[in-house]
Amino acid sequence: MPIYIALLRAVNVGGTASLPMAELKAICEDLGFRDVKTYIQSGNVLFRSDEKETAVEEKLDAALGQKMGKRPAVMVRTRKELEAIAAKAPFPDAKPNFLLVYFLPEKAADDALDKIVAPDGEEAKLAGREIYVHYPNGSGRSKLKLPALKAGTSRNLNTVRKLAEMAADMEDKD
Repeated sequence: MPIYIALLRAVNVGGTASLPMAELKAICEDLGFRDVKTYIQSGNVLFRSDEKETAVEEKLDAALGQKMGKRPAVMVRTRKELEAIAAKAPFPDAKPNFLLVYFLPEKAADDALDKIVAPDGEEAKLAGREIYVHYPNGSGRSKLKLPALKAGTSRNLNTVRKLAEMAADMEDKD
């Protein structure tokens, strides 16, 4: 049974869309997902399901929309995808917490980086359904403008690696 990692957009970040992780876990279990585990408070959940990735994504987003009054947007990836995302991370000299991976609902347009405004030397690299952004001074005060990021949700490279590790541990218990 496949292991999926769901990344919720705009949940428990900056006071928006509060959702305790225990509630997220319960919602996933109510949807029939198995071996549900959450990681930190920013809307990361791992689980098993026999359903296809797109079906899982839609079910979870709809259930969260019903609970929260608005769909948060859910990006689902597999363990192998997360491992590949971490392994292919550009900017090898970047601190892992200063390298964010933006997970998008679909493949970004080839010209997605054309409108970047990076006043603090931020760098971005397009990679299918992800955009990597290196924030040399951290993302907190960055004035980066990149419209392609709005539809996605970001996790720093440390979090991506941890989620991939957690998924691998789940798989090892089979």
